[in-house]
Amino acid sequence: METVKINDIACNDLPWKIKYHPERCTLCGACIAACTFDAIGPKMERRRVTYTDSTTPEPKTRFCAQPVIAQQNSIKNYCRGCGVCERVCPNNAISSERNPDSRFSVAYATVTASGPKRGGRNNLEVQARTLDTLRVGRISQMTDPSLDAQRHTFDCLAPLGRILPAGNLPLKQTADGKLIKDGHTPPVRWIYPVIIGDMSIGALSWRMWEAVAMAVAYLNEECSLPVRMCSGEGGMPVRLLKSKYLKYMILQIASGHFGWNRIIQAMPHMVEDPAGVLIKIGQGAKPGDGGLLMAAKVAEHIQAIRGVPKADLLSPPNHQGLYSIEESVQKMFLSFNAAFKFRVPVAIKVAASATSVSVFNNLVRDPYNIVGGFFLDGIDGGTGAAHDISLDHTGHPVVSKLRDCYLAAVAQGRQGQIPLWAAGGMGKTGNLAADAFKMFCLGANGVFTGKLILQMAGCLGNDHSRCNACNTGLCPVGITTQQPVLVKRLNPERVAQNIVNYFLAMDGELRKLMAPIGNSSLPVGRSDCLVSSDKAVADRLQVQYVC
Repeated sequence: METVKINDIACNDLPWKIKYHPERCTLCGACIAACTFDAIGPKMERRRVTYTDSTTPEPKTRFCAQPVIAQQNSIKNYCRGCGVCERVCPNNAISSERNPDSRFSVAYATVTASGPKRGGRNNLEVQARTLDTLRVGRISQMTDPSLDAQRHTFDCLAPLGRILPAGNLPLKQTADGKLIKDGHTPPVRWIYPVIIGDMSIGALSWRMWEAVAMAVAYLNEECSLPVRMCSGEGGMPVRLLKSKYLKYMILQIASGHFGWNRIIQAMPHMVEDPAGVLIKIGQGAKPGDGGLLMAAKVAEHIQAIRGVPKADLLSPPNHQGLYSIEESVQKMFLSFNAAFKFRVPVAIKVAASATSVSVFNNLVRDPYNIVGGFFLDGIDGGTGAAHDISLDHTGHPVVSKLRDCYLAAVAQGRQGQIPLWAAGGMGKTGNLAADAFKMFCLGANGVFTGKLILQMAGCLGNDHSRCNACNTGLCPVGITTQQPVLVKRLNPERVAQNIVNYFLAMDGELRKLMAPIGNSSLPVGRSDCLVSSDKAVADRLQVQYVC
């Protein structure tokens, strides 16, 4: 029998423990085959058996070896609690349970000399979400009747692109009294107010990315919902760049510029313009950090799209050569507008922080009218890979910063000129329509979401340290992996159908919230519709306090 040393890693040190019932187990091996982390394996245990072989009790003892399923006590192969073993076991003989006495952070650091990494969202237990303390409290009844959510026509569209005030429109009146255009206006796309957030084709498996793209195309072509998706950092397949479906895509460029060689080479062959270009400056889940794609996920097609070898791909924390807002406007925005001949809106994405309002104010005053959107990402946003320390201890909630940006624009009389898009935990409780509606009332023109899309595909991770192994390339359901055998676990047609069904349901729920307040268009800035039972929240957001 192996000698157990006190200082060895044991199951008590790990975040999850395997609960095993040998009397139910038939040793079919389904759980071992399904576990992508090698967290469980076969083991022989020595068992003591007491028996008698006579008609009168004469106890005897013998020892035998019994095969069992055992947990691996290893930092490399620790159990993530995904529960796949329990799903595939025909006899309910195995499951995972949370270890309340885990000392995983200490154990990981002492073994690897580095901090742990993972995907998902922050996992700290904090106070209730701000959005959950808000309710729609103003209901139209007599003087301004509410609308019929089933029969009334609603205009659920949001702008992506710079909106010029009436006095700045390049219009002139002809001798016969007609208005004609006399100059250039910034490009504007009127799209659905919920964008599928930036998740790259490297972070997601090719089947998952294909499923999202199929769902977006179906929503546009068959359901007349102008939903857009963002490519994430890393480019996209050339075939898509040259197809008519490019008009449903927002191309993202981040500090690593991955994939943009292919995009530039494909420009002469594009039959449609993209929906927009999003310049990523920061990310809510890990503000101050650049992107991270682990080598395990850099498959051959990812190497081809990004033009890189198989290695950890780290983006710098900022765009090299751009150290001020003025430089960003003059260089990046102007160059991207020129690249698409000023036909495509260009927006910027930043992490919510104490400086968000200052950045927004500078962009609002941009004399070139170049900035076509301000995407604000909060602390509850997800990511494919980050250090635990960044996920759990950096960032800023998005709600108050969105409100600050909107009120700053109102104070200048410039609200609506740069569309405000917010993210960071949208749909965290499963109800995206309610979260989006409340953000509209606080000043957002639209919202974007990513983590919720993965949950529609069957993601097993949650915000309580379950799974969150997106960074490893070992996703047990085939969403965030590049291994062919694991990718095949995902059915792209089924995932696309789930996404379409959710968006159709959400669209109906959004109308159900707009109808009672008497709005047939998005209630942007209508904070009078909201009430809060939390005095601190009510004061901070300048909404009515109720009790």
